[in-house]
Amino acid sequence: MNILITVCARGGSKGVPNKNIKNLLGRPLIYYTLSLINELKENNAFKNCDVVLSTDSKDIKEVVSEFDNANIELNYTRPEYLATDQSGKLEAIVDVKNFMSEKYNKTYDYTIDLDVSSPLRTAKDIFLALEKLKNNTRAFNIFSVNVANKNPYFNMVEETKDGFCNLCKKGEFLSRQEAPQVFEMNASFYIYKDSFFNQNYKTVITNYSIVFEMEHVCFDIDHPIDFDFMEYLLKNNKLDFKFNL
Repeated sequence: MNILITVCARGGSKGVPNKNIKNLLGRPLIYYTLSLINELKENNAFKNCDVVLSTDSKDIKEVVSEFDNANIELNYTRPEYLATDQSGKLEAIVDVKNFMSEKYNKTYDYTIDLDVSSPLRTAKDIFLALEKLKNNTRAFNIFSVNVANKNPYFNMVEETKDGFCNLCKKGEFLSRQEAPQVFEMNASFYIYKDSFFNQNYKTVITNYSIVFEMEHVCFDIDHPIDFDFMEYLLKNNKLDFKFNL
């Protein structure tokens, strides 16, 4: 089984400048993803996996080369047109996957994208999610989620064309507990079968996507306060699971 792990980290973050290499407890944020990869590679299934960095930033490459113990491919540079605020991440993954396939003459059975800005995940999460995807013969991909704090059937509204507000999803539920369970994507990881890429999908959500529900806290860093909050949780041992620092 050939596995490719992609680490996508463009240099132009606007919400948190230099987010991917900003220090979190004295180490660059990307360090926590590299550390997880090292842990994954201790497992036989991942021992010979390939790992590649997708970035347009020389600074990020330098930081990764300093902290890398996972033999990450650093010879790929993300094209400018895939490194803008408008660029979709899936396009970047496809491009770097094609680079690796051509360079090493490999077909990757599974491509695992680990998001640098959502590091609160464990090796166990990845193992279980990969197994769930492997066991579902119809599914093309799987991505990490948490149970949503807000529910579109109960307490999320959207404005209509006439200026009034209605629930996002129709229903007559008197409590959140009665409403259908919904999930929010936490952006931590995405796993794709090779067959996913043969369909030329433009988004990660398809009619054949499944989810891996994390039973612990996980969130994406989009704003400076998210960074502060994550640092507080880590520094004060407030996480609801064991996180290897």
